[in-house]
This record gives sequence, structure tokens and C-alpha cells, in this order.
Amino acid sequence: MRALRFHEYGGPLAVDDDVPAPTAGPGRTLVTVAATAFNPVDLLIHGGFLEPALPHIPGVEMSGTTPDGRTVIAALPMNLAGAAAELVAVPDDLLAPAPRSIPLADAAAIPGGALTAWQAVTEHADVRAGQRVLVNGAGGGVGGFAVQFAKRRGATVVATASPRSTAAVRAAGADQIIDYTGTDLTTALTEPVDVVISLSRGVPGLSRLVRPGGVLVSAVGPAEPADGVRIVEMYVRADAAQLTEISRLVDAGEIRVDVSERRPVAGLSEIFARAAKGDLRGKVVLLVQYGDGLRPVRT
Repeated sequence: MRALRFHEYGGPLAVDDDVPAPTAGPGRTLVTVAATAFNPVDLLIHGGFLEPALPHIPGVEMSGTTPDGRTVIAALPMNLAGAAAELVAVPDDLLAPAPRSIPLADAAAIPGGALTAWQAVTEHADVRAGQRVLVNGAGGGVGGFAVQFAKRRGATVVATASPRSTAAVRAAGADQIIDYTGTDLTTALTEPVDVVISLSRGVPGLSRLVRPGGVLVSAVGPAEPADGVRIVEMYVRADAAQLTEISRLVDAGEIRVDVSERRPVAGLSEIFARAAKGDLRGKVVLLVQYGDGLRPVRT
């Protein structure tokens, strides 16, 4: 099969037309991949995080089609072969139905980002109606979902975003948007918030913006402690039941999927370089197969 691989940690990524195809074994389904999507953890894996077996196929998010014609999405285990390939063998308990209301390739933008946001908002923070929630880093692949999930729960959402992300974050439903590139959060917030969802590194003092009894959920590593504030350092887990509910909400028109770019999977090296410089917004979908009216990867 055709797949994108790297042969050494931090090394170049190259398309190989002669990669051994996976097989469907007990508890696994062979999925024809429509697309994967860039996730920041892909950079960590490329750099040797978890030390996956080499050569390694990246891509922890995917959408595709099963042999019996089901369209599916999944978040893949980080230490196994990824979705930047024509075929991937997916554990059956990770597969969820893809939404029917959006192109199948675009559905690859859902698994990692939406699950992170869902678990941060609904499990770790348990956001409730009437609360004020600060989503730090709302312009990224997780942030837009976090804004939407918090709004569905009846919260007032304050979001930090750069000017290039303002329109998308506003469309997600944010009540107030703070330009983090030119505004100090401590002066922009007129009152403490009940919850902070931290999705961006390098912002000091976030825990001091939370009222006593509130919570800060960090999806980007350790957070500064503060008296009376519960700190949660979360790690997303694959959850097919939650993905199934998120797909239902997309098809019901209650959640929108913001795809900022669509690129051939062979362009992942460029995406890695841009991500390292902080030059990405939203979710970038990487096309493996073509269809759904999207441009082809190969002719």
C-alpha cells in the first residue's frame, strides 16, 4: 500500500508506494483511510515520544470506510501505525460512525480534538449553566470544540485567540474574545471565571484568574497551582461512545466542524514545520483518498 513514513525520530517523512499492508485480525477492522488530520501529538511522536517502532506511519486521527461500507472515525493508539496510509487496522472498540452531514475526509478533524474538548468540558470541569468559562487557545484544533461544548452546557465563554482566528472562534459561539497577542489577560478579564480550559502553553498566571472553588483543566502539561483552585492535568483517551455522540451532534447541526485547510498527506512535513513555528489555525485535514468533492491527492 501507499503510506507516509519516517525511518528515524525527527527524520524526513516520505511517501512509500510499497509498504506492507496491514491485515484485519481478531478484534480489528481493516479501514480504507479517507483522511487523517494533524494533531500536535504527531510532532511529539515524530520526535521519539513513546519511541514507536521504526519505520513509523504517523497520524492519530482518521476517517474512512470499512469493508462492509460503513463510514467511520477513530482516534488511534499513539504507539501503533497511524492513518497516513491507504489502509489501517483499527481496534473494533475504537470505531465510531462518521457524521453523514459533512465530507468523510473532513470527519478526520473530529476524533482527537473533539474528544479532548469533550472530556475537558464535560468530565474534568463538569461545566454547568451560568458559569463563566475561559478557553485559552480557542483558535486551535481543540479550542473551537471546547467553546461549542461549553456553550451547549449554558456557560458564558471567554476565549483567547489571535486576530486570524477571531472569526472562527466567534462562529463557535464565544461571548467574548481576547486577542492574546496584544492584551494582558489579567486586565482584560473584569471578573474571575469559574473554569479555565488551558489549551495553549506559555501563558503564566491562568490559575489566578479562577475564583476560589473553581477549576483549571490543562491539556498541555503542568499548570501553576493557586489557593482554592482545583488543577487537573488531563490526557485524552480514546472513547468510541463519546465519538458516537459527537457525530450525532454534528449531524443534528448542534456542533460544527471547522476545517481550516485541506492538504495532500504527502504535505505533512510542511505542516510539521509550520506547527513548530506556531503558524497553524484550526484543524488541518490531510487527504489520503479523494472524494466528497475534495481535490485528489494523486492523479
